[in-house]
Amino acid sequence: MTPTPDEPDAWYAYLAEGNARQARKRVAADVLLRNTSGHFLLVKPTYKPGWDLPGGMAEANEPPEQTAIRELKEELGLAVTLRGFLVVDWVAPHEAWDDQLAFIFDGGVLAQEVVDELRPHDEELSRLAFASRAEALTMLLPRRMVPRFVAATEALTRGIPHYLHNGSALP
Repeated sequence: MTPTPDEPDAWYAYLAEGNARQARKRVAADVLLRNTSGHFLLVKPTYKPGWDLPGGMAEANEPPEQTAIRELKEELGLAVTLRGFLVVDWVAPHEAWDDQLAFIFDGGVLAQEVVDELRPHDEELSRLAFASRAEALTMLLPRRMVPRFVAATEALTRGIPHYLHNGSALP
């Protein structure tokens, strides 16, 4: 017999058992940052090939926006104020990975004095660079990141966030 909310201990145990059986999603949170010339900040991770947007993976029970803020502080020593989200992409299982939700937030334009002092702050990044949109499209890896980046730049222009399904807009 299913317990009821009138039996708090049994009810919470019942809810916890159901929660333990539900799927867990991996969550990534990246930030689109620009310099005053309109170029985009890319970072070169040490643990994978190619370039990426700054950001990273959420810790357990961490909201995506807090993930983005934490990762930029840890990896770049950069305190950012997010200006909303640009993209959320459901990424299908691939290779050894389960599915995930990948967010891109708008981090705005960095002042030149901030850009001048910017450098990697931990061992996860070897370099950083500002790239034009066209340059970024050739630098980003894995390639499934490209449609997400394109959608994020379009969202900046149009002011409307995008929901993607494995890199593609839903009809």
